[in-house]
Amino acid sequence: MIEVTIMQHLESKLDVPVFMEKPEPLLLEYVLFEKTGGGGANKIGTATFAFQSYSQSLYKAALLNEQVKLAVESLTEQNEVSGLRYNSDYNFTDTSTKEYRYQSVFDIYHY
Repeated sequence: MIEVTIMQHLESKLDVPVFMEKPEPLLLEYVLFEKTGGGGANKIGTATFAFQSYSQSLYKAALLNEQVKLAVESLTEQNEVSGLRYNSDYNFTDTSTKEYRYQSVFDIYHY
């Protein structure tokens, strides 16, 4: 399952906790990721993932986002990943809860 590969890889590359569900209680800084779509052809899967970087300020969330992008781009070190495509990233601050976050979106090709 590609989610396990991504989780283990990010945990080895980042100095903050990585989750697939929002932690309880909330932490000051962490990364949350989720699969938002998928498909495949010729035994190669494709999956779109959103990576959300949470921190105490917008500036720190932006810095964490840059670290996350580098970590995700290095996923090609894993045998299960055949390639990836950086889609976009943007300020994704939740104005209702005032949680600072950035979101990066990648398409990941995997076996």
